[in-house]
Amino acid sequence: MFEQLSEKLDAVLRNIRGLGKISEKNIRDTSRQVRRALLEADVHFEVARDFIKRVEKRALGVTVTQSVKPGDQFVKILRDEMASLLGSKASGISFAKRPPTIILVAGLQGSGKTTTCAKLAKKLNHEGKSVMLVAADVYRPAAIDQLKILGKQIDIPVYSEGHKNPVTICENAVKEAAANKTQVVILDTAGRLHVDGEMMQEIEAIASEVKPDETLFVADGMTGQDAVNSAKAFSEALELTGTILTKMDGDARGGAAVSISKVTGVPVKFIGVSEKMDGLDVFDPNRIADRILGMGDVVTLVEKAEKVMDEKKAEKLEEKLKDQSFTLDDFKDQLNQMRNMGPLDQLIGMMPGMNKKMMKGLNLDDRQLMWTEAIINSMTLNERRNPSIIDGSRRSRIAQGSGRTIQEVNQLIKQYFALQKMMKKMGKMKLPAGLNHPMMGAH
Repeated sequence: MFEQLSEKLDAVLRNIRGLGKISEKNIRDTSRQVRRALLEADVHFEVARDFIKRVEKRALGVTVTQSVKPGDQFVKILRDEMASLLGSKASGISFAKRPPTIILVAGLQGSGKTTTCAKLAKKLNHEGKSVMLVAADVYRPAAIDQLKILGKQIDIPVYSEGHKNPVTICENAVKEAAANKTQVVILDTAGRLHVDGEMMQEIEAIASEVKPDETLFVADGMTGQDAVNSAKAFSEALELTGTILTKMDGDARGGAAVSISKVTGVPVKFIGVSEKMDGLDVFDPNRIADRILGMGDVVTLVEKAEKVMDEKKAEKLEEKLKDQSFTLDDFKDQLNQMRNMGPLDQLIGMMPGMNKKMMKGLNLDDRQLMWTEAIINSMTLNERRNPSIIDGSRRSRIAQGSGRTIQEVNQLIKQYFALQKMMKKMGKMKLPAGLNHPMMGAH
């Protein structure tokens, strides 16, 4: 996510940070390079132009603080303006004073709209809200079935009347939710291959009848300016309250996320960060700005760790690490917890100062976690508890049993002892164990 933009800005900011004095020429030159980086990341040209104007105005008028390097001061201005451009603060769902809260979700076909409805339902349900999904996409083949399958998967009820009139379906669903005291209703409306008059009329009719508290447009982050243009067209026809960007875990250049809030006038509320049902994150402009500028996102990283880590287990593990009774079975448990936190490249990307260039020396193949688990599973119980007994013949047997090489078996055992040694040195430092995992180290 934002990989290309971060990489280009990192190169620009390294130069400016090294300068002992900032002149008007420095500012103009750097601003021009930043503008080019934004345009190459598919940021809307008007958004890029206005952004640079604001940065230059602030940089030229700033009083240099003696205790702060001039280059760092410029980076701070750039970071603050980036956060402002992205929306300044996180903006979640605005709930109705009197339930149910009605969320109308719109978007083009292929944007991941139906899956996003299910992800949002799960997220709100996890926050303690009772939720009902509504199958109002009656045109796309299997759209209703898809929503029912997803609803069953996350244990959320799905209201459906088959292929009847979508406006009537939504009206009846809201009445049903009110009768059952359901707190949130999510309407999965029809998507089209492109923005057309018929589609807009139908969504406008639904909005007119049910009067949604939130009208969210789901945009495919991979499509760049097309996503921005589609969102703009919808915002002109509907009173949007926010957007959701999907597929931000892919090879998205980030331009859509940077541009869309400014162009539509409504905040980005959530971003899709994986295909899993819990792969929907609140869009926090300050955290995203930090990540774009290579400052990391430790808060999100810790939040992800806390979601998958049992506090009592973590304390027990910490004690095992300290007294060196940590076994390869414990090591395997950590692998599973790391897998639940998300792709390795995303986790590493949240660490301050970790740009693409620095990550080249790291083995970030998520399959490595599965291969390591296969090696551990091929060991006997005694070998997992006492890795020091694993000699040459045992290593050969373990390699054959796991389908991996002897070198990989050797590497795992080496990592295990390195982790023991490292944790002994760290003493009382309290970090989620998964964040200190040697799988994140160089191979």
